[in-house]
Amino acid sequence: MSVSQAIAVDRPPPLARFWPRARIVGYALVGLWTLFGLGILAYLIFAWNAAFFARYAPAYLRGLGTTLSLVAISMVAGAILSLPVAYGRMSKSRILSGLAYCYVYFFRGTPLLVQTYLVYYGIGSFRPELQTVGLWWFFREAFYCGVFAFSLNTAAYQAEILRGAIESVPRGQWEGAASLGLHKLHTLRKVIMPQAIIVALRPYGNELILMIKASAIVAIITVYDLMGNAKLAYANSFDIQAYIWVAIVYLVMVEILRHGVEWIERRITIHLKR
Repeated sequence: MSVSQAIAVDRPPPLARFWPRARIVGYALVGLWTLFGLGILAYLIFAWNAAFFARYAPAYLRGLGTTLSLVAISMVAGAILSLPVAYGRMSKSRILSGLAYCYVYFFRGTPLLVQTYLVYYGIGSFRPELQTVGLWWFFREAFYCGVFAFSLNTAAYQAEILRGAIESVPRGQWEGAASLGLHKLHTLRKVIMPQAIIVALRPYGNELILMIKASAIVAIITVYDLMGNAKLAYANSFDIQAYIWVAIVYLVMVEILRHGVEWIERRITIHLKR
């Protein structure tokens, strides 16, 4: 074989001069989304209604406060409730593990809308019994029913997040701490949890974002949150801007939370980067 033939054999194949199908589809989808966003922006500019904005902007702000309060209370209550549920899921006792599994299975396997209906309409049907035990003041309010349903729902998800994060830490960490004479509670607080938080941060952030978006459900049970006020504004004006603006507000909240979670992750993992 001559030198020229050897060079010809070893030469890499020529690069394709056409775009692959995946790139074409990707650019097409990006283009469609860009056109859609520009169309929404153009509509809001040319269909600007100062009277609508002046009339309903205060209601939107009140609804935003209601939404944030609902999500914040539900997340904190769910985090507290998730601790015994996660402990039950990791327990060696079949009874505790079975009860915790049933709880998680039900609230992760049924829609949040159905759970909210069961709390608001189902528990409300036991009004005489609730009045007897002094709990009717709580369950007669739609906002409190929403908080109750959301807390139970997010507790199931947070329990699984916490359990998965703790179990992701190698068993050797427990054994090493025990060899140093550390108590299990100290081991959990000083050794295991700092590592588990890094694993659980992203899932917790995703759960918070999902709760923000799912909070619109409470508008169906007459809670005037952000979505509830948008429905009221549209019912009075029949202007689609009522829903466009509420979508923008939700999008802004989600982006703020997403960047906040990323910032926290960078701060707590700075020692892991080289």
